[in-house]
Amino acid sequence: MPSGFTSFSLTLLLLLLTFILVSNTSEVVSDNNDDDLEGIDELLAVDTELENESKNNGGSISSSSSDAKLSEAEVLTKAQRIVIELNNDNTERVINGNEFVLVLGYAPWCARSAELMPHFAEAASLLRELGAPLLLAKIDADRFSKSASFLGIKGFPTLLLYVNGTSQQYSGGFTADEIVLWSRKKTGTPVIQISSVTEAEEFLKKYHTFVIGLFEKFEGPEYEEFVRAAKSDNETQFVETSKFEVAQVLYPDIKTADCFLGIVKSEPERYTAYDGAFTTNEILEFLDYNKFPLVTKMTETNSIKVYSSPVKLQVFVFADAGELKNLLDPLQKVAKTFKSKIMFIHVDIKDENLAKPFLTLLGLEESKNTVVAAFDNEMSSKYLLESKPTQSNIEEFCNKLLQGSLSPYFKSQPIPDNTDASVRVIVGKTFENAILSSKESVLLEVFAPWCITCETISKHVEKLAKHYKGSSNLIFARIDASVNEHPKLQDVNDYPTLLLYRATDKTKPIKLSTKSSLKELAKSINEHLKVQNQVIKDEL
Repeated sequence: MPSGFTSFSLTLLLLLLTFILVSNTSEVVSDNNDDDLEGIDELLAVDTELENESKNNGGSISSSSSDAKLSEAEVLTKAQRIVIELNNDNTERVINGNEFVLVLGYAPWCARSAELMPHFAEAASLLRELGAPLLLAKIDADRFSKSASFLGIKGFPTLLLYVNGTSQQYSGGFTADEIVLWSRKKTGTPVIQISSVTEAEEFLKKYHTFVIGLFEKFEGPEYEEFVRAAKSDNETQFVETSKFEVAQVLYPDIKTADCFLGIVKSEPERYTAYDGAFTTNEILEFLDYNKFPLVTKMTETNSIKVYSSPVKLQVFVFADAGELKNLLDPLQKVAKTFKSKIMFIHVDIKDENLAKPFLTLLGLEESKNTVVAAFDNEMSSKYLLESKPTQSNIEEFCNKLLQGSLSPYFKSQPIPDNTDASVRVIVGKTFENAILSSKESVLLEVFAPWCITCETISKHVEKLAKHYKGSSNLIFARIDASVNEHPKLQDVNDYPTLLLYRATDKTKPIKLSTKSSLKELAKSINEHLKVQNQVIKDEL
């Protein structure tokens, strides 16, 4: 059976695969065949002319559903015009002729590419409105493989930022706002400066999560560390001001007019002040521990961020949307108590791609009811709340988790009936008593249903059990390692495995060769044990 660490690593791999293989989305194939940069400004000028004409004629956006959809389509069409379509003829010229170029490598048949394309186009439009010195371009890497190879695109979708012709990997989020945020930070605007109350009020209409820094002057060691942190962080917008009244609009709970840093989020735990030293590493650590909501909803796009959080104790609540609605308020109260110590995550139990890998680790993959479990990513341990998921029960569960007094959870099938069985079926719940605490010696077969070579060993064990049926001090057993766990089996990761537990020493089982013949196995058993009331038969 794989160790806890290996199991959880496999889960992460499944999540990564899920992240790539999203449910089918309609293909996105660009009709933009313009090879050159010329002409784009003209197209955008036409759009602007039409907009101005509409305004002058008293036109307004219709409130009807169909008009709203048409308006959204028009916006997307306009945004797509801003994105340059690269090909084998213009790629090098575009990359080498511009200071900053963000390139999306895609394939028309790739579902993830199709999902990302509209966000990329919207980001292009937003960046243009902000006057960012950045060109956004896309390339059908499947069609133009020569240029894709020149760019270093090996998979789909791939995002790369080119600065004066040199590429760097994209490491931001995948919504339009996240692409804009990352791009601005990498091209010269890591911090937005706000000088007036009006600017602050306008900023709050758009941004709901951000870091605020209040400085008397935008200079000095502490300010420089703040800016370095802003450049290093890829996910959170940083803002700065030198005016206390402006800071109060952005962060009403501010208590000092001196140098200040805090994070603002759109949730019950809205304001968190920083009280550490102004060093880049400590500011970034503060963000890592405080940037997530009290209860984070896991999605395909944030699963890797959740897994890599420095908060290694993580409580998962697997519930459908209706059940979570009832649980959210008490859950947030508990989460507030353990803030920065335990991370709370909600996973929609109906989302098989996200929920099933984790529930499989618990042996609860078929569960339809709410499941509350915890994972210690540092110790590679898992825990299960086996009582009703009330606020008090979850809080007690978390207290014990933090204190280290919770018993780790191990998967187990229901306890079987082994009456008259020549080979006893062992499960996680019976391993201790049936194997470790029994007075007899035990030959245990550890197998997995998908193991091709297990069948031969299983037949050998069945024959050995019949052969030694008259023995009073030797029993035969087997355990399905795919659905049963025990701490004493965590190091077993090859199937099949044969373990001989001697009655005189259950702490050090003897590993028998699974390549041995039936007769060789019988001889090995007799070499290690004094089998009572049984004589080896020639037919073995």
